[in-house]
Amino acid sequence: MKKSAFLAALLAVTVAGMTHAQERRITVDASGIVQAAPDMATITVGVTNEDPQASNAMQATSDAVSLILKRLEDMGLEARDVQTRDLSLSPVWSGRNTSTGNRPEISGFVASNTVQVRVRDLAQLGTIMDGVIEDGANDFRGLTFGVQDPTPLQAEARAKAVAEAMAKAEQLAQAANVSLGPVQQISEQVGGVRPAPMMRAMDVSEAGGVPVASGEISVSVNVSMEFGISE
Repeated sequence: MKKSAFLAALLAVTVAGMTHAQERRITVDASGIVQAAPDMATITVGVTNEDPQASNAMQATSDAVSLILKRLEDMGLEARDVQTRDLSLSPVWSGRNTSTGNRPEISGFVASNTVQVRVRDLAQLGTIMDGVIEDGANDFRGLTFGVQDPTPLQAEARAKAVAEAMAKAEQLAQAANVSLGPVQQISEQVGGVRPAPMMRAMDVSEAGGVPVASGEISVSVNVSMEFGISE
């Protein structure tokens, strides 16, 4: 019994000591950001037509989209970089907002088709935009820049974040007059690719008839690091 009581007391002291040691931590958060010129763009364009007949509205829209897809193919864009994102046909109502008491009626139909295009050669971007507008695109829904392979940029941003976290932890340890111990835990969160404020104008001759500014994109990685405190 005495031996069991001694082992239990020893275990309790050990657990208490471990808990106390675990509480002696320095935890810091840091971020690393890398900026780079984009090497690809994504545009979203659409065709919308209205007609009293639903079939006519859809046919006009389909004809224009067919021309757009053919032009993109002729310009060398791969099938994997062109995707239909939305196809819709909806009625146009008349008399809905009147106070005459008459029932609203369908006066026509609106057909819409939206296509998302990845442009891997930025030198073609303005020319592509010119072409799709010429072929009937009348609904421009956005342009975003990015990089085809963000992995090297993420690695660089990750290294910056870790270096910043270690510098912060060392500074805190010195300010607290303690010695920084080994790393106990690391977690990260990749912030993705975002446009940066700095802009680099693209020549009109380079971009075709539509002037475009490609600017820079930024890749960020956030890390949280936990360090022990050495005795």
